[in-house]
Amino acid sequence: MISRELNDLLGLLDQSVAVVKGKVEIKDEKKLRSNIFHLAEVSALGTDPQKGLARYLTRQIALSLGVIPASINDLYIARGLGKVDSNFTVPAINLRALSFESAKAVFRAANQLNAGAFIFEIARSEMGYTDQRPSEYTTSVLAAAIAEGYMGPVFIQGDHFQVSAKKYAANPDAEINALRDLIKESIAAGFYNIDVDSSTMVDLSKKTIAEQQYNNTSLSAMFAAYIRSLEPKGVRISIGGEIGEVGGHNSTEEELRAYMDGFNSELKKLDTEAFGLSKISIQTGTSHGGVVLPDGSIAKVSVDFDTLLKLSRIARADYKMGGAVQHGASTLPEDAFGKFVEAEACEVHLATNFQNMLFDRLPDALRDEIYHYLDEKNAADRKPDMTDEQFYYKVRKNAIGPFKKQLWNMTAEKKAEIGKAWEEQFIKLFKYLAVVNTSEVVSKTIKPVIIEPQLSDYISDVSPDTDISDLAD
Repeated sequence: MISRELNDLLGLLDQSVAVVKGKVEIKDEKKLRSNIFHLAEVSALGTDPQKGLARYLTRQIALSLGVIPASINDLYIARGLGKVDSNFTVPAINLRALSFESAKAVFRAANQLNAGAFIFEIARSEMGYTDQRPSEYTTSVLAAAIAEGYMGPVFIQGDHFQVSAKKYAANPDAEINALRDLIKESIAAGFYNIDVDSSTMVDLSKKTIAEQQYNNTSLSAMFAAYIRSLEPKGVRISIGGEIGEVGGHNSTEEELRAYMDGFNSELKKLDTEAFGLSKISIQTGTSHGGVVLPDGSIAKVSVDFDTLLKLSRIARADYKMGGAVQHGASTLPEDAFGKFVEAEACEVHLATNFQNMLFDRLPDALRDEIYHYLDEKNAADRKPDMTDEQFYYKVRKNAIGPFKKQLWNMTAEKKAEIGKAWEEQFIKLFKYLAVVNTSEVVSKTIKPVIIEPQLSDYISDVSPDTDISDLAD
């Protein structure tokens, strides 16, 4: 069966690739780059075992072309040690819909600007409503790099690998095991950057900040130790922690120190040799997706850049991390992005605006079909005082998975139009965040290790999360 499926996939590549004794041989690179989209499409829309085999083959092809999943840890630690300047902010980009097309737009921007310091990420929640398991996401990104002729380390990240407070309260062991399973699956798929998020477990009813953070720090340390136990040989995964939920009160120095001191203490109890965090996520005034007003516009927010600067400097000076991370930023005004660089943020997470750009450009008939679907499936989410604009803005992400095939099947002209808009936006953001010409600092600090994929990781069944309603994006 596998042999027949493999021959079918090689046929889709127009015989530009051969597999000899289990090893990939590139026969015609130009032809391969123009046909690699077929593997991304099978990965997204195919059936087992073909889609798993397409993902496995894509990763082997990528490695043979020098497109290597990598950890950004060493760059961030060099920044924490003062060996790399803190004069740029790494964009971490969540690709929810048309991931292959949007990743191509990122790589086109990177090639034009000689950028190397950027991350592709997907949250636990997003995997649910976009119907993208880690290996599918990796495939979209690696196939896009191949299509656009990008070479070098590619940073793929698990964003908000978050503990569900609701599920944890009902059955803590089951929730811990669910997150462990996701971590294991993601590492096998090439996610060598993982943001552990147990900030949902912060208990503000406790008297001291250390006590408030205890559940957060102990769970974070436990998951970090587990990640370290699964690291492929030669890879040190970049692990991020989170002080408090995005959308809550702004983070403080006391919270940062309580979290980091508690985390380091707990991690040492579990493994005295385990390497700690490379960065820390804080809250400075944003919320995921922004706050939509009745007319559909996004409310302006005031980001506390002073806190971002202060905590970034403490993270580097006292804990030797790359700095602080900003979430929920993609819907901010464009003139705000340069301020993240001024505030020495090491990373900023960007998602919702790219989704907005897609929905703004969908064919009218497809958008109407999606909104009709949401009227039925998400009727319970419509509050009495909501306008249509507010309702659809809030829930339309839930249509991405169910309409994956329709989005893939849009005309080439429409996908090119959307891709061009994304590319222009990525170019602007890369310039604002000063990651132009960062391929040099990446090459100096990152030595990617080729980790051969295991076919068994790609053709095994995985049960997705069925309830992601309380998880952050």
